[in-house]
Amino acid sequence: MKTTLVTIAMALALAVSTRAADTTVKISDVHICCKSCVKGATAAVAKVDGAKADVSEDDSTVTITAPDAATAQKAVDSLVAAGFYGTSSDPSIKISADTGAKGTKVKTMTITDLHLCCGKCVSAVHKTVNAVPGVTGDTATKGAKSFDVTGDFNDKDVMDALQKAGLTGKVTD
Repeated sequence: MKTTLVTIAMALALAVSTRAADTTVKISDVHICCKSCVKGATAAVAKVDGAKADVSEDDSTVTITAPDAATAQKAVDSLVAAGFYGTSSDPSIKISADTGAKGTKVKTMTITDLHLCCGKCVSAVHKTVNAVPGVTGDTATKGAKSFDVTGDFNDKDVMDALQKAGLTGKVTD
């Protein structure tokens, strides 16, 4: 009986110490403007086994909890792949800024995989993209999988502006 109690106590202690070893990273300055953004960010993180997200529309953050740093990194990568972008509270958990932009002058470019769930997202894209010098327009619409940016502009400037606004995507040729 005594051995059983000791074994149970040790198992509980191990469970508590394992739980204490969870990795938590807060991604701030993420474009979260509505309940659909919250749902989208939560779903992106949930694609990674063991990772959970606490998404706050009020302070534009996504707090990810995972059993280890590698899983947390995968969850952050999934969040970025879903079109969300921000700043990591943990320097070891990197936010990929790779968009495929080459830093060259272009007259048109197509952006894919940017989160556009609602009119507020579309308005944020219009405002952000059209503030970049040389941009004359864009075709972003609610739910679009891709959209075009037109004018005479630097492709990297557009993607940098979107990331500063908490959004990201990929430039396609």
